Formats: sequence, structure tokens, C-alpha cells
Amino acid sequence: MKKVRKAVIPAAGMGTRFLPATKAIPKEMLPIVNKPSIQLIVEEAAASGIEEVIIVTGRGKTEIVDHFDAHPLLEDSLRRAGKDALLQEIIKATQLVKVTTVRQQRPLGLGHAILCAAHVVGDEPFAVFLPDDLVDSERPCAAQLIDVYQRTGKSVLALMNVPREETSQYGIAAGTFVPDHERELLIEALVEKPPAAEALSTLAVVGRYVLDPSVFDYLRRTNPGRGDEIQLTDALAQMVQKQALIGYLFEGERFDAGDVAGYLLANLNWARKTPRLWRSVQAWVKAHG
Repeated sequence: MKKVRKAVIPAAGMGTRFLPATKAIPKEMLPIVNKPSIQLIVEEAAASGIEEVIIVTGRGKTEIVDHFDAHPLLEDSLRRAGKDALLQEIIKATQLVKVTTVRQQRPLGLGHAILCAAHVVGDEPFAVFLPDDLVDSERPCAAQLIDVYQRTGKSVLALMNVPREETSQYGIAAGTFVPDHERELLIEALVEKPPAAEALSTLAVVGRYVLDPSVFDYLRRTNPGRGDEIQLTDALAQMVQKQALIGYLFEGERFDAGDVAGYLLANLNWARKTPRLWRSVQAWVKAHG
């Protein structure tokens, strides 16, 4: 079985939920404490054994590419100032993985964005990381999915339980849990953002996938759906009719960094990992609570 070496990160969206902040700054560059959110995604990819990340960008997203490139002038300035810790942080971001970029020229949906990377991925399994979904876990979420793929040879989708009233915000999976593997669901049906009354389950697909390259064939045959866009869930719904897909209830906490409230919670979660910052947060809450 081929190793999962590559990952696709679709990052071509306009980030309208964060306007006016994202008028001139890609939403993926908004910081979680002191790191752009997309760096947390790339760090998870590297920690999961990914060797090459393919970032699908759009107009006005050059800052993402620049962030993962070397910056000799800044590095020299930090070196001369003796700011070695900061220097190492800057260099680390450029050495995590090989970064390749492709352009999505028109905003035709998540499925289309992934299809734009097909020529770089080639004929091998690959991971997909949606940059709005940040997962804090002891073992990287993508690594959990890759483990399942390597054992089963089946495409794997990350799942989490959501309240029924929120099912219209997600792709929803239904199926049968696998005996002896209580977190694994043999998927029988997928529906993109169903009304709560029509949802087949409360198992929501979130932004981590490990996919067989045959998904590109399904994406090419998928007609525009909700929002007149090519939806990945629609392609996977076709795919499940021909081959097994596994849903995996991952271990960890997911934050929706594409939503203002979720973004603030993500910042608090990662601030909690730095005692000095967390003490400041606690003191503020105590003073204003």
C-alpha cells in the first residue's frame, strides 16, 4: 500500500465572515495567539508524516506562500539582534514540509479546489486539511485517519457528533459501526447540509480526510450542487456507491476557526498552553466576570 505523503489544503476562499479584517489579509493568516492558523494546519500535517503540502490559493493569497518561504533580510536582522529563539521559529516554518501551490482561478467550491491539485497529487492517496478546522489532540487528527487508511486501504473521513439542530451546517454520514473498532463507521450514505428533520444521523464530516486518488474521477463527474459549487461531499456520496468509505470519530477537540466565535475559542485554547498568557486571561476574566 502506498504511503500517504501528500496533503491538499484548499485556501482560496475570500473569508467574508471576517470582513473587514480579511479585506487585505487572507483569513488563513489570521493568528492563533502568535501563529497564522494555516501554520497550525501545516504543523499537524508534518507531525502526521506528510512530506509535501499542496496549498490551493486564489487571488490575493500571496501572503500564505510568502509565510512558508525563507525571509533572508528578517533572518539576518534577528541574528544580528541576538533574537535566536525568534529566528528559530521563523526558520522552522519554512522547513516543516515541502510546500507547493496551485491556483483556483474561479471560486467553484471545495470539490473543485481539490480537483485543481490533481496533477500534483498524481496517482497516490492523499490527505485533505480544511484550514478552518483546527484540531487540538494528543495524536494529530490526520495521523489517526492515516492509521485507519494504512490498516484498511479505504478512504477515511473525520467524524464528530453534533447537535441535531446543527446538522444543516455539515455533510452528514450514516452507516454501521465496525465490530471491534468502535470509532469506525462503514459509511452507507452521505448528504451535504441536510435540514435537521431530514438528517440521517448526527455524525458530521469535519475537515480532515484521507482519500484514494480515484476521488478525482468522481469530482470530474460531479455537477454543481448547493451554492452552484462542486461539493466534495457530493463526489464522496457517489464514491460510496462503488467502494467502501470509513468514517472515523477522531479523538481531540475541534475548533471552527472560520467562525468568529470559534476563532476566539481557538485563541483561548492555544493561549491556555502558555502559562504566562493564560494567567493574564484568567486575571482579566476575574476582573470583568
